[in-house]
Amino acid sequence: MLIGPILWVIIGLIAGWAAGKIMKGSGYGVVIDIVLGIVGALVGGFLLGILGIHAEGLIGSIIVAIVGAVFLIWLSRKLKKA
Repeated sequence: MLIGPILWVIIGLIAGWAAGKIMKGSGYGVVIDIVLGIVGALVGGFLLGILGIHAEGLIGSIIVAIVGAVFLIWLSRKLKKA
């Protein structure tokens, strides 16, 4: 079905945009925001899963993706400085 990938892109866009606002940077553009959000969802799911936190539903998925995207932005900035 096409709904799944479209939903991933929408969640990725929301999460990437929100993470960019939280981290107060110059921004990466729509495509990178989507990628950050989608990859952030995977990273956030992994990190929160280690802590025993599991999200359910659309809002939970968005929050997990935001947490992961914020972590990725933070990590990329630390690696850029090194």
